[in-house]
Amino acid sequence: MNRLPAVFMRGGTSKALMFHLRDLPADRAAWDALFLRAMGSPDPHGRQLNGMGGGVSSLSKVCVLGPSTRPDADLDYTFAQILVNESRVDYSGNCGNMSSAVGPFAIEEGLVPATEGEMCVRIHNTNTKKIINSTFRVQEGRALVEGELEIPGVAGSGSPVRLDFLEPGGAVTGKLLPTGNPRDVLDIPGIGKIEVSMVDAANPCVFLDAKALGLTGTEMPEALDRNRELLERIASIRCHASVAMGIANTVAEAKAKSMPQIGFVSAPQDAVTLSGEILPGSAADLTVRIVSNGQPHRALPLTGSLCTAVAAGIEGTIPNRYARAGKSGTLRLAMPSGVLTVGGEVIREAGGWKAIRGSFFRTQRRLFEGYVYA
Repeated sequence: MNRLPAVFMRGGTSKALMFHLRDLPADRAAWDALFLRAMGSPDPHGRQLNGMGGGVSSLSKVCVLGPSTRPDADLDYTFAQILVNESRVDYSGNCGNMSSAVGPFAIEEGLVPATEGEMCVRIHNTNTKKIINSTFRVQEGRALVEGELEIPGVAGSGSPVRLDFLEPGGAVTGKLLPTGNPRDVLDIPGIGKIEVSMVDAANPCVFLDAKALGLTGTEMPEALDRNRELLERIASIRCHASVAMGIANTVAEAKAKSMPQIGFVSAPQDAVTLSGEILPGSAADLTVRIVSNGQPHRALPLTGSLCTAVAAGIEGTIPNRYARAGKSGTLRLAMPSGVLTVGGEVIREAGGWKAIRGSFFRTQRRLFEGYVYA
């Protein structure tokens, strides 16, 4: 067993083990085995009881922080998604929720000098090669935790962390619209022709019309998880879209990747949240459900949310079709846990659409520090 210094943190609606780059093997080929053992994967029971994971993708994550390799950033951050049921670690995308924990970790661990009051940490995400500005308040050398910001899916409130993803377009594929089109039609064996919007901002996503899947768009994660036939269809669509976006060369290769995420959207409508509250359609601008790593999200992954907001600003996309008319810049996304507000700034240039930035607020908390055995 390896004894590794680590910090366990919540970032937004996710939790992850946080490692210093210096404490991990120089040979990155050795990381996967360590991360899998630390999180308790693979687990055929889906619970990760033999590790730190929580049995769902949002609780099975690792962040690695080290000195910056770019002059326009203060540190490097590498994200690893640990699959629950498979012996696999995916580095193909970033986690927006855990990005909110990176700045506070960096100053409290001495990677970046702390500045009293409001400070900004410039984060280089090595997965997407994009810059994220993390702005938060510091008191006596530590990031504030207590505050009044409440986010759906997390009990209590906390001090806000503002995340600005700069020029998030083409994070994985190199293009905001990987096929050059706001909408495409995929012809998928066993499913037939289906209309999709394939967009790459912060992380690549494939958007579907909920009605095309025979859904209302307000289904709860538990109901979706029980519908295995639906999840198999969604997985097939995701794999074929991965090839169309240039993420994978073949459908078989796409099965081994977690990107793109897949979401289905519908117009704002009355719905029931996971807490049992009635969410009126007037409280949101778009209804969204996202599936990643084969699991329906109880909230929304932040990179997927940012991609949704960007996609909604691009004329001709499926999210743009259903987003409340007249909304630009800031979008309220209805999800199972409530409403998430995301900023997405998009402009149209001679060469096509360009995403300027995507922004949102999260909270974070350090849960424990010590050693993890892997």
